[in-house]
Amino acid sequence: MRDYYLYILANHSRMLYIGVTNDLERRMSEHKQKLVRGHTAHYNITHLVHYEAFADPRSAVARERHIKGWLRRKKIALIESANPDWSDLSEHW
Repeated sequence: MRDYYLYILANHSRMLYIGVTNDLERRMSEHKQKLVRGHTAHYNITHLVHYEAFADPRSAVARERHIKGWLRRKKIALIESANPDWSDLSEHW
C-alpha cells in the first residue's frame, strides 16, 4: 500500500503553499533545494508545517482542494492545532 500526502509549507513570513505528493521526503528535498520552480522557490517556502497521509491519491487531492477553499485563518488554525510553533516537521529528515 502506497501513502499519499497532503502537505502545507510555509516560509518565515508564514506565506503558505499546499500540495500533494506520493513521496513526502523526496518532495521536501526538492522544495528545500529549490528544484520546484515557481511560487515555493521564489518566496523560499520550504518549511513543512502540516501533513496528512492518505491511502489513495483521490482522497489526498480532494483534501487539498477542500483546504485550498478555506479562509486563511482556518488554514492557520489547522496548522496550529498540531504545530503551534510552526516548526519545520522535516527539519531532521
